[in-house]
Amino acid sequence: MSARERWTLIAAVLGSSIVFVDSSVVTVALPRIGRELPTTVLGVLEGQLYVYTGYLLTLSALLVLAGALSDYYGRRRIFLIGLVGFGLTSVLCGVAPNMEFLVLSRVLQGAAGAILVPGSLALLTANFSGEAQGRAYGVWAAATAATTILGPFIGGILVDTISWRVAFLINVPLVIVAVWATLQHVPESRNERATGHFDWLGAAVVAIAVGGLSFGATYGQQRDWRDPLAYVVLAAGVVATIAFPFLMARSREPLVPLDLFRSRNFTVTNISTFLIYGALYVSFYYLALFLQGVLGYSAAAAGLAGIPGGLLLVLLSTRFGALSARYGPKIFMTVGPLLMAIGVLWFARVPATSPAWVFMPGNPSTWVPPGQYFIDFLPAQIIFGFGLALMVAPLTTALMTSVPVRNSGVASAVNNAISRVGPQLAGAVIFVAITASFYSGMAARLPGTDTSDPSFRTRYPPLTITEPCLTSGTPTPCPPEVIARVEAVRQQSTEAFHLAMYVAAALLFAGALVNAVGISNDVALAAAKREPAPAA
Repeated sequence: MSARERWTLIAAVLGSSIVFVDSSVVTVALPRIGRELPTTVLGVLEGQLYVYTGYLLTLSALLVLAGALSDYYGRRRIFLIGLVGFGLTSVLCGVAPNMEFLVLSRVLQGAAGAILVPGSLALLTANFSGEAQGRAYGVWAAATAATTILGPFIGGILVDTISWRVAFLINVPLVIVAVWATLQHVPESRNERATGHFDWLGAAVVAIAVGGLSFGATYGQQRDWRDPLAYVVLAAGVVATIAFPFLMARSREPLVPLDLFRSRNFTVTNISTFLIYGALYVSFYYLALFLQGVLGYSAAAAGLAGIPGGLLLVLLSTRFGALSARYGPKIFMTVGPLLMAIGVLWFARVPATSPAWVFMPGNPSTWVPPGQYFIDFLPAQIIFGFGLALMVAPLTTALMTSVPVRNSGVASAVNNAISRVGPQLAGAVIFVAITASFYSGMAARLPGTDTSDPSFRTRYPPLTITEPCLTSGTPTPCPPEVIARVEAVRQQSTEAFHLAMYVAAALLFAGALVNAVGISNDVALAAAKREPAPAA
């Protein structure tokens, strides 16, 4: 690997990693932010909600626009703008004097992040070819996984030992290194055919489509679908999504050329991304709820429980990326989701009586050995993690080799948008199904109880046991009727968790089938042999 390739890879990895870190770190910082930051307009809980969703909204909504801009105006130039913007907005987040200022800064930070994710992959596509390109995609995937896994853990340490502000300010030195590497070593490249007017109307429509679907699904789920704003935003997203392809077909210089979808691998990869990433969201979300809310795992233990599978992704992604460039991505994209489905089905056999693993770094006297974790969860994590490692880098290889280099930015952006919108939509639909299943089961287990009563639903949400008498240090035992309700919640929550795992497994099997039938190795291998785009 030449110095140019090495520093291009470093810049791309740093650029994407800080975006994923700030997607995850803020979740552990929110409680401290709510306690320390004053509010003038927003309530504390509402402010915390917008600190999280405001970032995701602009990040998701502007992905396709950012990818198209990088192809049109130059990938190096737009990537640098994203880096500088992310660094500046990270500083604004870190010095925020109140909640409203932090929310605004997070919205702007998400806009800068939208430039970096597709831009990083576009840089790799333009500067690598063959097996080197596959390895680069693997390193990118491994770094993304590492930051996603370690982000909350490292962020929690920073928040607990120093300040939540450090979780944002730590981005600045990483941005400085990435900017230097980009300026010194990354050549400029762009779509040499982009000579007309940029499609700003298409950019606005796709922003409404992606942002409306993503934010509407997230907001609706967080508000238990009781706020009409969620339906209004979703409707706007649906209308814009339907209108978008017709607008692209009529445009002389479309933001997203519809010719991209004539590529079999591009279309199939995006369909499988929708299915597989929907399954990832469902399995991760409900597994975290089940471990802590039902089985009683401590937060630290629940975080550590997912590390074995994540480590496999980190360690093996580069290798499988190179192999997919050599032999074609089809077998990896088929076997990977199948193994992931087997791992998810292993989770579906875990009983409500599986003993908790309690690990609290600040209080060693409360530690409980892992025990049953090694039987109920570790095998599933290993199988799932190996399947994920098989799939991620080859999927990226199949996607980025399915389109001309000149369209690499917008192609990456479309796939990234699907990987964000798909999980939110799948999660929203499955949330409704899980909630309905949980309360219908509770009605059967507790005859005479009105499970539709909002007060009952607030006290007994799915996959969460909240009875105060069950918390440690309570001096009085739970009354018998409370114990009966708790046991009903535990059993029904376990059934709801199993249902979620079955749905996730079905999505993974469907993704594997789509890849097995649709992916062409010949197209991917021929495209991988092309030379990188020349520097402008």
